[in-house]
Amino acid sequence: MLRVHCLAVLGLVLFAFVAGCSKSSVDSPDLATVSGTVTLDGKPLSKASVGFESASGHAAYGTTDENGRYELYFTGNTKGAEIGANTVRITTVLDFPTPPDYKDPIPAQYNESSELKVTVQPGANTHDFALES
Repeated sequence: MLRVHCLAVLGLVLFAFVAGCSKSSVDSPDLATVSGTVTLDGKPLSKASVGFESASGHAAYGTTDENGRYELYFTGNTKGAEIGANTVRITTVLDFPTPPDYKDPIPAQYNESSELKVTVQPGANTHDFALES
């Protein structure tokens, strides 16, 4: 479980680093907006990190609100995720430090060993995830 938290922290740190770097629009991949909801066992999942990683390695992240809703950001205030195939990873977001005995309620097949795959199409995308523990 510590590995899951390390990966989540690393993803958030990487997101913060990338968000702080400005790229010209020429260097950015083609993006499309992505939003949706995440539930766990039928209940909205709040404070979860939702990450999309494209086949080319670009990542976009968002955090769910109290209703399980998320919206992805590519960098800084730039909304969206790269168009095409993406692997989705969903983990819980915790305050630091993470307790040593913490067990993420989200199973590994949704994060470190993700089986979630989606295709981001041009335009607005809605991708909802109904996770089961």
